Amino acid sequence: MLDTYNPPWMTEDLEIFKDAVNKFYTREFAPHSEKWTKQGMVDRDAWNKAGAAGLLCASIPEEFGGAGGDYRHEAILAEEMERTGVVGFGNTVHSLICAHYLNAYGTDEQKAHILPKMASGEMVCAIAMTEPGTGSDLQSVKTTALKEGNQYVINGSKTFISNGQHADLVIVVAKTDPSQGAKGISLMLVETNGTEGFARGRNLDKMGQHAADTSELFFDNVKVPATSVLGGEEGRGFYQLMQQLPAERLIIAAQGLGAMERAIDITVEYTRERKTFGNAIFDYQNTQYKLAECKATWMAARAMVDQLTMQLLKGELDANSAAAAKFWVTERQCEVIDTCLQFFGGYGYMDEYPISRMYTDARVQRIYGGSNEIMRMLVARSL
Repeated sequence: MLDTYNPPWMTEDLEIFKDAVNKFYTREFAPHSEKWTKQGMVDRDAWNKAGAAGLLCASIPEEFGGAGGDYRHEAILAEEMERTGVVGFGNTVHSLICAHYLNAYGTDEQKAHILPKMASGEMVCAIAMTEPGTGSDLQSVKTTALKEGNQYVINGSKTFISNGQHADLVIVVAKTDPSQGAKGISLMLVETNGTEGFARGRNLDKMGQHAADTSELFFDNVKVPATSVLGGEEGRGFYQLMQQLPAERLIIAAQGLGAMERAIDITVEYTRERKTFGNAIFDYQNTQYKLAECKATWMAARAMVDQLTMQLLKGELDANSAAAAKFWVTERQCEVIDTCLQFFGGYGYMDEYPISRMYTDARVQRIYGGSNEIMRMLVARSL
């Protein structure tokens, strides 16, 4: 199977970590996937279990409660979640995105107060960028956080927010100076428990990713302390968002790799067992050719992502290369899963078969993290 391949960045310690992650997901999360899908979110205690196992904030320094790893640990966590069929656990948003905003830009007090709670699972984090009228164009957000004395008052609404139902902390993209455009954007830290004026909307009903809580969030004169600006300085939000984009987009490509790998593996297994006209489906030349193409596509995607991973580890990954990987790999992911689903015939259309859910789960990969059309525009500008 494809999981016998080792990336060039893999080490013996990372192999041990990968095996532990796979066993944890298989034992603790996979048996609950059906339940989580039906209820529209993972159980809250899943976060505490992952924290106790050291799987949250794996790339955050130990002094702040993390495991002291790096991006490779997060990539393993993302890929293994796909390989084991665990969907809906929003650790990538929590650990790779939110935690790294805090680690990179937070004040010492902010990091010491928040990161250990995120690492243990006591605090689940979401980042609120998208608004009902604003997607990839973050400069046009309407949510405001205006200073009044020694506090900020936040007003606005957000939508499509991953981890929205569970979030104890929301990093809110808001205008602290609406007259300054991008220079007036700040990231505000809002702790949700007992906060007056904060409200969660419905858990949104989606095409796929049914076990992932994705929510509307509302801020109606929400008052937070003056110390709630990430990094303690207004107007740095847009810069902070842009600096973290390469890792955020590369991890989406890594998720696509894990999904492709699982799709190919379960399809090879199914076609070897399923018979038509007395022959295994796999024995037909068309099946072999199509699956060979799927493997070659996965190999090309794997090579691209591995190369960019090594650039990221050296601090050399640029935003345009990450954007190219994001759009190319996610589109190949959808193509490969569609090809694989066809071999299941009518069963591939039934949700009790994993390939059906993989098909609908994959579609959002081309949308979030910046739509693939925006990714193409960014790459084209660099030509």
